[in-house]
Amino acid sequence: MKVTFNIKYKTSWGQRIFITGSCVELGENAIYEAKEMHYRNDSEWQLTVSLSDSTKTIDYRYIIEDENGLRTPEETFRRVAFRYDCQVYCLYDRRLSEPEDRTFYTSAFTKNLFVRHDPKNKSNRVRAHVEKKNHLVLRLSAPKIKPEQVVAITGNRECLGSWNIDNAPHMSAENFPQWEIRLNIDDISFPLEYKFIVLENKTNGLCYWEEGENRIITSVEDDEKETVIDNHSLRTSEFSWKACGTVIPVFSLRSEDSFGIGDIGDIKKLIDWTKKTGQHLIQVLPMNDTTCSHTWKDSYPYRAISIYALHPLYVSIPMLGHLKDKRRMASFGKVQKKLNSGETVDYLSVEKYKTAYYREYFRQEKENILSNDDFKEFIANNKDWLVPYAAFSFLRDKNNTADFSKWGEYARYEHEKIEDFCRPGNDAYDEFSYLFFIQYTLHAQFEAISRYARQNRVVLKGDIPIGINRKSVEAWTEPDYFNMQGQTGAPPDDFSDTGQNWSFPTYNWDVMEKDGFSWWKKRFLKLNNYFDSFRIDHILGFFRIWEIPLGYTEGLCGHFRPAIPLSEEEIEKYGILFDERWTKPYIHLRFLPDIFGLNTGNDIYRYLSHIDTEHLTLNEFCSTQRKITSLFGKSSDGESQIIRDGLMRVASETLFLEDPYETKHYHPRISAYKSYAYRELSDENRHAFDRLYHDFYFLRHNSFWKETALKRLTPLINGTDMLVCGEDLGMIPTSVHEVMNRLQIFTLEIERMPKVSNTEFADLKTLPYHSVCTTSTHDITPLRAWWKEDKEKTQRYYNNVLQRNGIAPDECSSKIAEQIIINHLQCPSMLTIIPLQDWFAIDEKIKRQDADVERINIPANPDNYWRYRMHITIESLLRANNFNRKIRNLITGSKRN
Repeated sequence: MKVTFNIKYKTSWGQRIFITGSCVELGENAIYEAKEMHYRNDSEWQLTVSLSDSTKTIDYRYIIEDENGLRTPEETFRRVAFRYDCQVYCLYDRRLSEPEDRTFYTSAFTKNLFVRHDPKNKSNRVRAHVEKKNHLVLRLSAPKIKPEQVVAITGNRECLGSWNIDNAPHMSAENFPQWEIRLNIDDISFPLEYKFIVLENKTNGLCYWEEGENRIITSVEDDEKETVIDNHSLRTSEFSWKACGTVIPVFSLRSEDSFGIGDIGDIKKLIDWTKKTGQHLIQVLPMNDTTCSHTWKDSYPYRAISIYALHPLYVSIPMLGHLKDKRRMASFGKVQKKLNSGETVDYLSVEKYKTAYYREYFRQEKENILSNDDFKEFIANNKDWLVPYAAFSFLRDKNNTADFSKWGEYARYEHEKIEDFCRPGNDAYDEFSYLFFIQYTLHAQFEAISRYARQNRVVLKGDIPIGINRKSVEAWTEPDYFNMQGQTGAPPDDFSDTGQNWSFPTYNWDVMEKDGFSWWKKRFLKLNNYFDSFRIDHILGFFRIWEIPLGYTEGLCGHFRPAIPLSEEEIEKYGILFDERWTKPYIHLRFLPDIFGLNTGNDIYRYLSHIDTEHLTLNEFCSTQRKITSLFGKSSDGESQIIRDGLMRVASETLFLEDPYETKHYHPRISAYKSYAYRELSDENRHAFDRLYHDFYFLRHNSFWKETALKRLTPLINGTDMLVCGEDLGMIPTSVHEVMNRLQIFTLEIERMPKVSNTEFADLKTLPYHSVCTTSTHDITPLRAWWKEDKEKTQRYYNNVLQRNGIAPDECSSKIAEQIIINHLQCPSMLTIIPLQDWFAIDEKIKRQDADVERINIPANPDNYWRYRMHITIESLLRANNFNRKIRNLITGSKRN
């Protein structure tokens, strides 16, 4: 079988084009075994190969080699299928560059929103054209065709309807978003002129013609039996499809069947409500297992113990099945009713009783479960992560700690040892099989819900945390990927003046890069089992992460990594004579009253010592914030609290921080201009430091961080077909939006957190199309509580943004909330995603009385209890016809499909 590949690509001097594919003749996908193409003319490249007649399909991709011999392949493979009765093929492929409308090629559209329920679309006219062997196959890339529409082709020959759209044959969408038609070459007189048109599927009525001049094929090679032209893209005007959705953590859902916490079964009911109100998306928080201590602190969804395992508490008991013991079933029914009536999640009780139910059910059905072929297949397909997860969970409970360094002979992970430990026949296998069963159940339930979402054209959007728990399966099994000597966090921002310390280890990106970021790719792949879109938490971490030394509990004394720290010589070029004292905590005597108030007597000198006649530093036993925290514990004594807080302040009193990886190189401390050390500088030194600070944080790293992010994100984004969104809030380098725009990663836009400097509120009318617009997030207060936070700010918002006269009311009424949401729905963002609490705010009968309990998280509090639950059931929402009609009308009125 002879196959000729053709592609048009304008190369630069020294560049060559190669092709590799999934067959021996094309190098078996090996980049440096690829076959070189031959330049013909007018930027056309061609290669003819002979393949085995038994070849049914091949996956292939093109490679560009630069003048230095470096080869860069396309990130995604193309595929061609061969017919048994054809021996000669000629393929004309479309361009090498990524499509400008990449968003519409994601599974959110191709497998959900725009999926074809009758994809083949093969009318009698199409079948009539495939009776003979010599074919011209035309392929069109058109992802923006709505489900109720179809692409047809018309042209100057009878086989294309002779320009009569009533006779234009429909194209097949079997491989949507690729459309295809197969024409008998013998029926065609060349030149062939044609254009693509879009029709209503049911009525065959014309929607629109594609733009531009007629397309022309002058001829095809005489000896080609099948010529495939795959270089068409539909020429249309700007396509501004927009949609709306809801964001809510799964644990916050409440239905009549819930067991005190939201679960996978509740997502199905939320899908019904989403569809009823005209929405197309549900966003959730991370759903991975966070069981570390079996306390309420495990409620933190961004501190998972596994990047693969789902949280056991999300098992839907109604989907799982009933206990045969009616007395026990009735007993659990009483507990369920009590827990479900709670205003918030009682995490400990929910874990206790749901786990007890699972175990009784497992004992009851154990024989059937263990012999189930699907269960066995799940274990076989997922054993690479499932077995280590089960072993971790077992050893955590056996040793009463998730700190694997205290697990004795198992402190260091050994693959073969753990495989034997978890093997059938071992003493603990009953427990391992139970843990396997829970993950199998979660997977089966969630896959079913994911299919249901797609059937109803509702996109499920997940959330991938930037960090991992330092007491987790991955930290135990793959320690080379992580820097356990650092802590991940965030510099000071709107959430906290002292920054945030999330306590996660940082990544060893150099190690990850060596294996092509396989750790991240597997993580994305697992998410793709259930979601068609996801949010990258703190996407800025792919540019640079805020790394905090282990001695600090706050985020203020961190530094960006990677970064380009300053040498002493560079610092002095700004006109500052470098003083090494600036790199250690110290305080001038005159500032002690500011820090410690009246507690400046001899007791203070227990903690501080003189380094000269005017300056003090911390004594060794309290020389770090972690030592200070340990020393004072959670003392509520007023005087002790003042001393503790003062010492914590002194511990961060530096102007520079030495880089932990490059000696004698320094980072200016973030927000140093607020420090006492800065106030002590001369006017000349302050001005010099200000210049240095601005250059370091806002100019020095722009290109460096851009290259870093592209190197990390490009292979990951190209390796998934999900719609990718990023949480890009905080201290944003100028290169972030350039990179996100280039990779078509959606930005996050919040009106009260503008990204334009010197503005108080973002201008919703100017938001980018490739973005998610929202009224609030889990880290900030919902609308009604925010309205009461700062009266002066609310007044300015009331007058200047809402364009209302007079004094702003004390409460955010349903009418005001409705106007705010309308403004967000009418913005240019493709996706407007509203927190469920803010939807409630638009209806006086639906909304909760106490708005202050609707906040989910306080980022400045590392011990926040994540326990918010919606106050009414989803079943009640489904029956709230007036409320649902209002939402549907708002969405329809804003022209969100």
